[in-house]
Amino acid sequence: MTAKQVVISVDRVTKRYGKVNALDAISFEAHAGEAIALWGPNGAGKTTLLKALLGLIDFQGTLKIQEHDVKRAGKLARRSIGYVPQETIFYDVTVQATLDFYARLKKVNGSRATELLERVGLSDHARKPVPALSGGLKQRLALAVALLADPPVLLLDEPTANLDAQARREYLALLASLHHEGKTILFASHRIEEVETLADRVLVIR
Repeated sequence: MTAKQVVISVDRVTKRYGKVNALDAISFEAHAGEAIALWGPNGAGKTTLLKALLGLIDFQGTLKIQEHDVKRAGKLARRSIGYVPQETIFYDVTVQATLDFYARLKKVNGSRATELLERVGLSDHARKPVPALSGGLKQRLALAVALLADPPVLLLDEPTANLDAQARREYLALLASLHHEGKTILFASHRIEEVETLADRVLVIR
């Protein structure tokens, strides 16, 4: 059996805020097609690690996405990432206009936006203004935006934190289908149902 490619490499990553260690020499690897849960209570450092992977904060240690060093080649590293934050703020325009806007930013063909609206179950809501959507539908839109450039890696921060039970089940099923198609997924969570549904491995952060 051929060893799978290392897609995310985290080597002794440390982040301090004053005297507080938000991350203390964390190391792990994620392989292609693997789904890994960052498990821990609020304040454990899960979001801090995601921000470091995105190049949004300074840190000590080494982070690589598909062999691209986040510090030295951040732009190349981010091209491989689709990011879905816990809460996303959109402009007061329609769902279709929102996705078309991000498609232009990412230099993606407009047909991709239409395809993703269908994929995430938003085709019937394309003409609605985004503020009129439920929390679950907004989260689907955020996922569609993250998938526009078809990145191999998805980073998600508490993916179902603000959803009701039905929306949570539907959204987790959508993420599970992406996992089965080969996406590498790293997600922060403190919900056992997310971990049981998605994760191949769980990394506990205390």
